[in-house]
Parts: sequence; C-alpha cells; structure tokens
Amino acid sequence: MSARILVVDDLAPNRNLLEVKLAAEYYDVLTAASGEQALEIAQSERLDLILMDAMMPGMDGFEACRRIKANPDLYHIPVVMVTALEQTRDRIRGLEAGADDFITKPIDDFNLIARVRSLLRLKMTTDQLLSHTGHSVANCRPLLEKIRKRAGRILVIGDDYVRPDKIAKHLQGEHAAVIESDPVKAVRRAKTGIDLIIVSLLSRTFDGLRICASLRFNAETRDTPILAIGDPEDQPRFIRAYDIGVNDTIMRPVDQQELRARVDSLLRRKFYADSLRDNFNEDLEMVISDPLTGIGNRRYFERQVEPLFDALERHDQTFSILVFDIDNFKRVNDILGHDMGDQILKEVAARLVTNMRAVDLVSRYGGEEFMIAMPDTSEEEAFHAAERVRALIAGTPVFVDGQALIITTSAGVAEVRKGEQLREVFRRADGALYRSKREGRNRVTAAGPAPQKAA
Repeated sequence: MSARILVVDDLAPNRNLLEVKLAAEYYDVLTAASGEQALEIAQSERLDLILMDAMMPGMDGFEACRRIKANPDLYHIPVVMVTALEQTRDRIRGLEAGADDFITKPIDDFNLIARVRSLLRLKMTTDQLLSHTGHSVANCRPLLEKIRKRAGRILVIGDDYVRPDKIAKHLQGEHAAVIESDPVKAVRRAKTGIDLIIVSLLSRTFDGLRICASLRFNAETRDTPILAIGDPEDQPRFIRAYDIGVNDTIMRPVDQQELRARVDSLLRRKFYADSLRDNFNEDLEMVISDPLTGIGNRRYFERQVEPLFDALERHDQTFSILVFDIDNFKRVNDILGHDMGDQILKEVAARLVTNMRAVDLVSRYGGEEFMIAMPDTSEEEAFHAAERVRALIAGTPVFVDGQALIITTSAGVAEVRKGEQLREVFRRADGALYRSKREGRNRVTAAGPAPQKAA
C-alpha cells in the first residue's frame, strides 16, 4: 500500500540507517548490498524509487544507475544517488548516468524526505500514464532515443542578482532559453509551451517560492518541471520548495556542467511523460474518460475492476472499494453556479488521483461521486487511506477564481467478498457513505465485516 523504496549500499549500517528513516515515514523499504543485487531486485519487484550509493565494490552505483536507465522497463523509476562525495564532477557523473537527484552524506532527514516525496509524485504520474499506454521494451526504445536528442524550451526567471543571462547562455546551443524578470509576466509566459522553468530563490525583487507555488497551482503549468536556484546555506528554503512541488534544486555558485546535467535529466523525464500522453488512444479515451475531470468514467471503472474480482475468486487476493462524495455539492452549484461546481469537481478529482497509489483505480462514477478500487487492500487499510485523503481535502482550501473554498467529502469503504458482484459491493460501500452523511458528513465509514452464518 505504501510506496516501495530500494536502498542500495554495500555497508549494512548505512542500509539500516536509511531503512529506519524511510520506515518512519511509512514507506515499504527493500535493501540490496551491491549494484548487481539492485538490478536483480529492480527486475523482479515493483519499485517506486531507488536510493543508490555511488561507491560500491564490483558494480558501482553509477554503472547500476546507467543500466537501470537503459532498460525501458525500468527507465521511469527515479534513482537518487547517495554518497559522501561532494565534488561537482561526481554529481555530474551521477546525473549523466541518468540519476534523477543526488544527496550527499551525512544525510539531512528533512532534505531526504522532501526529495523523496517530490520524486514519488512524478513516479505516480508516470505510472498512471504507463498503465494506459502498454509500452514495452520493443516499442519504447525508439521513444527513449528520440527523447535523448530532443531540445527543450526553457524559461529562466530571475533578476540581475543571479545573472539569468549567464544561466541562459550556458544552455544555448542545446536548448532554447528565454529570460523573464517580471513575476507576473513570467507566470504568463510559462503557459506558452515551456518545457522547463528555472526559478531563482535569491532574487531581490520578487519571492521565488511564491512564483513556484503559483506555477504549481495553475493547471497549465502544473506538470512543467521546475529547477530552483538557491543558497547552499538556506536549507529550509530548499525544503519548502520541494514541499511546494519544485522538481530539483541547484546551489550557487552554479556550475555550468551540473546545470546542463540537471536540465537534461528533468527534460528527459518531462519528454517521456509527454510522449506517453501523446500515445493515448483518443477514441478509447473518449469512451472511458470523464470529459470534465480527465479521470476514468463509470465504464472505465467497471471494465478495469473485473480482473480484481477474478483474482479474488482464484487466488484470494483481497481488494476494497471506496466511494467518495462531495458534501453539500448541490448547494454549492445553486449558490456559486455550475462553472464553479465544475472547477471543484476537477480539483477534488486531481487530489484523489494524486494521493492514491498508482495501482488504484480512480473514477468519477457519476455526479459528485467518485469510486476507487484498491488492490491487495483490506477494509481496515482502505479505511485509513480514505481517512487520510478525506482529511487532506478538508484541510486544504480549493481556490476558484481567487476565492478560497473549504470543501469536504464523505466516504464509504467496503472490502469485496468472494462471490460478490460489483453492484453488491457498491451497495454496501454506498450504504456506508450514507451513514457518513447521516452522522454529520466529512467522515469515513466502513461497511463492516460480513454477517456470520448461523450454525
């Protein structure tokens, strides 16, 4: 149910330390003592992130990372190089091997977790795209080669203090870079086909973090990668940037080679996700997607959930169904209008997708009601997942046309029983949802265990 992270280090104390740190954040941690073992695990296990020590006997972390990124089946798994090496050339070597980020020892806990969360958000998006496209080793290799040769359009946002002209000059030739020092114009320009945004956190004329937050909130720039430039002494600002949704950071003074390596890494991942989106079958998407929210519709859900019923019957693979409903939605529509209601539906859908696992099936089942299937999940586990998402939605305002609105949801949860049909488990989950509404809304209710048969 949690994200699965592989920790690779030849020293057991280092593996154990990282395992403890990550387990404390409720991640599922696997370990490997060598690059060779890491490759074997990556091929056989479902992974969401790899933390790879750079210096190991035999196959070092650089070579293991290079092999992972050369494999189309593993390419989308983020790799973070972890090492005591602090020289710029070592960071560049890791990034050129395909690493998505680089952390030096001793590891700062807050910095580590912020970077891990940032990369897991990207991994979730890629997983959802892959689940629709069905890419394989055979048809993905030409795609990866094309990505490596593609140039990007980059927006550099900064004032004279950080010399944005110098940063843009470093990137010219391989990519097209434009500069903007006015924050309002910068956000507007970011919506015009930009592939990567570089933002200074040190500018004296504007707040770089505020620009990053604005870019992440806007639907047109939400998926555009952001590279933030900051001061190495200002770790709290970097951590806040990752919380906002920045994809990567680079320290001043900016090294030209490291800048190019980080830019190339971000663009590769962005172009990969773009290519997967472009490969959607448009006809199929029209049939199975909800046109308003972009997530699966009722037909999509009913088709995709069938294998879970089969797996339950044949292999006792437990799964659960969640039904979410927006509280008082009719009143929202009546008072604020249907356009505002549509914006709320889209935002709630986005939060559901972002905060569920990549393997979970999320759909708009009708009106303001959303249905989610969680494979390999008991009713108790599904209840806790639903409660976490409910609290997140209620605790974060929805901004629509400049207005901050507090939106709450209610949910019902039911574990599927052997022999049940979808309509039967839906009836139980919907009944639990009704109890949530009746008992005051903004809550989650479980349908409860199956009734005991009489002796």
